Amino acid sequence: MSDCATKTRPVNLILLGPPGAGKGTQARMLQDAFGLVQLSTGDLLRGAVAAGTEAGLAAKAVMESGALVSDEIVLAVLRERLADSDVAAGIILDGFPRTAGQAAALDELMAERAQQIDAVISMAVDDEAMVGRVSGRYTCASCGEGYHDLFKQPATAGVCDKCGGTQMKRRADDNADTVRTRLAAYHADTAPLIDYYAARGTLTEIDAMAEIGQVRADLAAIVKKLTTA
Repeated sequence: MSDCATKTRPVNLILLGPPGAGKGTQARMLQDAFGLVQLSTGDLLRGAVAAGTEAGLAAKAVMESGALVSDEIVLAVLRERLADSDVAAGIILDGFPRTAGQAAALDELMAERAQQIDAVISMAVDDEAMVGRVSGRYTCASCGEGYHDLFKQPATAGVCDKCGGTQMKRRADDNADTVRTRLAAYHADTAPLIDYYAARGTLTEIDAMAEIGQVRADLAAIVKKLTTA
């Protein structure tokens, strides 16, 4: 096999999926396996503010006023972050873009860097199954180990397997009604993005309700194909 066939190149991904679909877990796997860096909107803004960059200072002023950070500022923060050396292998965007307009602006930003969004992976879910998955979650208050009413209970009821803690907690918004509302909002907001990226031939859908190892394998296969293309 020639060197050209095995040479890797930067890969830029977008993960689409509702809360609870497993984006964070799977993004960490992709980071470990391929050296990609997960960039969420919240982390980007907090990092820029902490670093005191020009875009970060602009974001800080807006956030302290209680207003929403504009698309222009988010893109400016992302532009600064893409200049860092640790993202040379590629990025995983989580939470941005959220609209077709943001997606078009992101395409322009990537073109400035002679790059592109290589793949948009939609993590498809069954809404009612997702309600059960999310609304049954709880964690150890001491160490944060995750549990579930149906899928993962501690070996001894009420005692954390990891640290032995006996205090468990649930997020106030991890209830059936709230989850259904979040899912409806996600589908409404994401539909234009699905159409946008499908028209560009970069959209791939995977079954996020599959066993976690299968989801991991499906994602890894997509990225491996891109890195060696």
